[in-house]
Amino acid sequence: MALLGTLALAAGGLAPAAAAYERGGPQVLLVCNGSTAACPSGAAQQYGTIQAAVDAARGGDWVLVWPGVYHEKATAEAGVLITTPGVHLRGLDRNRVVVDGSNGSAAQPCPADPALQDTTGRSGVVVSKADDVSIENLTVCNYLSGADGSGGNEIWWNGGDGSGQIGLHGYHGAYLTATSGFGAADPNASMAQYGIFASNATGPAEIAHTYASNMGDSDYYVGACRDICGVTLLDAHGQNSAIGFSGTNSGGYTIKDSEFDHNRSGIVANSLNNDDAPPPQNGSCPGAPQRSCTFIERNFIHDNNNPNSPLSGLAGAIGAGIEISGGHGDTIRGNRIQQQGSWGVVLHDFPDSETPPPLSTCQGGTQLPGVCVFTSYGNLVAANEFGRNGFFGNPTNADLANESTTAPHNCFVGNHGTDGAALTSDPASIQSRTVDGPPCGEGAGVGDDQLLFGELVCAAGFGPCPIPDAAYPQRTGLDLAPLTAQASMERPCAGLPRNAFCA
Repeated sequence: MALLGTLALAAGGLAPAAAAYERGGPQVLLVCNGSTAACPSGAAQQYGTIQAAVDAARGGDWVLVWPGVYHEKATAEAGVLITTPGVHLRGLDRNRVVVDGSNGSAAQPCPADPALQDTTGRSGVVVSKADDVSIENLTVCNYLSGADGSGGNEIWWNGGDGSGQIGLHGYHGAYLTATSGFGAADPNASMAQYGIFASNATGPAEIAHTYASNMGDSDYYVGACRDICGVTLLDAHGQNSAIGFSGTNSGGYTIKDSEFDHNRSGIVANSLNNDDAPPPQNGSCPGAPQRSCTFIERNFIHDNNNPNSPLSGLAGAIGAGIEISGGHGDTIRGNRIQQQGSWGVVLHDFPDSETPPPLSTCQGGTQLPGVCVFTSYGNLVAANEFGRNGFFGNPTNADLANESTTAPHNCFVGNHGTDGAALTSDPASIQSRTVDGPPCGEGAGVGDDQLLFGELVCAAGFGPCPIPDAAYPQRTGLDLAPLTAQASMERPCAGLPRNAFCA
């Protein structure tokens, strides 16, 4: 089938739920509001809002959205709220189906004007404790956090935020754009917080062919699923946010064949004693702690040195390509990491001094007076290519850095510089047997728990630099990446039941 001869989908998605077969197969619910393109004639029934169609859908049904700008505000917490398992939401054109949280117009979606923003604290498209829901081929923008910090997540699979439990199993996202035309330099101001977000959820799951930018926290987030996240992030592109990918208390995921650039920091996997319980960040395989089931591989990570990105809350170390903070069991391999001012890859322990909620009790860490210490150990950094990193010029800035001395040591092997250039590291000669090189999986680390620790505190903005001349970039303004067209599904009607939009 073709969308009136022009639009279409690569099938993918999830199997229809059994409920659909009780009605003779899945149904297609059509959505068109005529805001930017006239609605097709001849359709027996068309919904004017995405939420109305979602409310009418049953498991296995498709909600198919005609190009237009949809200012969805179904509830105080969500623009579009999906609570029915097995529903498939798909736009017919990724760039022309826009779910916009602002108070702007269809003529100018995702506006920058502060007077057009809705700051009530709402998220965009939210899947709440509903298994096997897919979201595909559309753009979500300008859903902003409120004064209390709530909301601001553009696309969110939410299995029970803050519950400490997994409440969602299986999800799929593809050909998605999550961004905001509005931002703020004040970290306490209302802003878009997370682009594509999964929490308290487990797989099987895939997020493929996506783009996210201009977030105060992170372009992509997977958290509160410890070692059973079960998601693959494929062909992602994250730009101009505080963090490209953030993974708190998460593991069992793969990030591959993706690009992260012009964020404050690139990929940050971390342990925190907070409401993303239970900690820690655990990259090991369930039931086989000696093996890694978390892979950061074949990505292009570069130029994440931006002090003028939106920023809200806890920040990663500026200028870090990949940062593992208090996490263990992760594999970082085959990546190309360039133009990182601080460190290409840095691994370190993390002393968390925040006051935790009752469900987080420093699991996986060491409780000391007033602080929960998460150690970084057993991570493998192998066969990555580095070029032009560490140019901020502070003493520990380098291609590779390891602060932790915990056993089994973080292991560095087979990494190399571009065009045969020598690797830089802290501690020096990091890949040698006498420092933090092979054999992997045994022995305490050498690390640098003195000067490197102090510079990490400085680079994250937590405190002063350890030496007078050390310096990391400071904010001078606000940068926002422009909203640019992204690749849409070539055949968004393929595999769908016959319907009036795909004649």
